Amino acid sequence: MSGFRAILVFLLMLPLVSCDTPVAPTYARNQEFTLAPGGTANISGTTARVRFDVVVDDFRCPVDVACIQAGDALVRLQFWSNTASGSYDLHTGNLKPGIFENMTIWIADLTPYPISTQPTIVPKDYRVTLLVK
Repeated sequence: MSGFRAILVFLLMLPLVSCDTPVAPTYARNQEFTLAPGGTANISGTTARVRFDVVVDDFRCPVDVACIQAGDALVRLQFWSNTASGSYDLHTGNLKPGIFENMTIWIADLTPYPISTQPTIVPKDYRVTLLVK
């Protein structure tokens, strides 16, 4: 009978065990949102999710320097839904959007901006602001 009680106690306590997986926030289309590396967002009204993976390259002009061109950064994003998935490399310099299913994705901003007197930006410090239409 004691084995039965141990199983019963285990089964009764099972719902009390929480998962450490955070719930991703949901954003409406046409609403800008910001993600840290590894951050994920749901797109309202769809089964689509987006994750900011990494800044692959950052050759933007430092904010304290007068450059002829603004430069460019390459940002890797992952998208997936119930029916598709894909990896996208978007540039800050050309503002060309990515297309996933029936959505268009733009990089609205990437921070922090380089500073000529500061060392290279630590990857975990990046934040990308996206706009999904």
